[in-house]
Amino acid sequence: MQSLTEIILERVPHGVFTHTEVVLLVGGSPQRVYSLVKRAIRAGEVLHIRRGLYCLAPKYLRRPLSVMALAQRVRGPSYISLESALSRHGLIPEAVYAIMSVCDKRSCTFDTPVGRFQYVRVPQATLYQQVERIVEPGGEAVFLATPAKALADYVYARKLDWTTTDPLVVSLRIEPDRLREIHTDDIDALLANYDSRRVQRFLKGLKKELE
Repeated sequence: MQSLTEIILERVPHGVFTHTEVVLLVGGSPQRVYSLVKRAIRAGEVLHIRRGLYCLAPKYLRRPLSVMALAQRVRGPSYISLESALSRHGLIPEAVYAIMSVCDKRSCTFDTPVGRFQYVRVPQATLYQQVERIVEPGGEAVFLATPAKALADYVYARKLDWTTTDPLVVSLRIEPDRLREIHTDDIDALLANYDSRRVQRFLKGLKKELE
């Protein structure tokens, strides 16, 4: 009889799977499914990410795990934003030690065997406005905020009263040339998406300096 790890390696190339998928893949009684999962976790072959979500341990993965793609499965709907998105876009030099996402539910944090996932609630009309779908080399999708949206989320989440690009350069150490890559059309779309006065003031100030 195949172990759960062997089944996942054969049927789930990216190595991330849910309890429901295990049931469909192995069949049998709930006790059998529970036993297979527990045995694989005890053997160090499978990692428990959160309730009902698992992934193969790194040494069994066929390709490196995309923690940014995993973030959507840890808590969704959500998208990568704040420092994580700014780092992914190459705008800030600092390493980011938690995967930061924005969601439309309450803010929360998940500490998992593969890293920390933080979710911040940012009220907006359309959650995925100015969010790009990026396909990783392994085929997994990452939902990533554009630079302008990541900055708007950052201002909201950190309760900042920024109205110029000066603090972006001084505090976040973003190169001015990179800020000029932001399109004012993107800012217009975001202005219609956020009700926060703080975010509105920031976006209007950013647009004025970029025009």
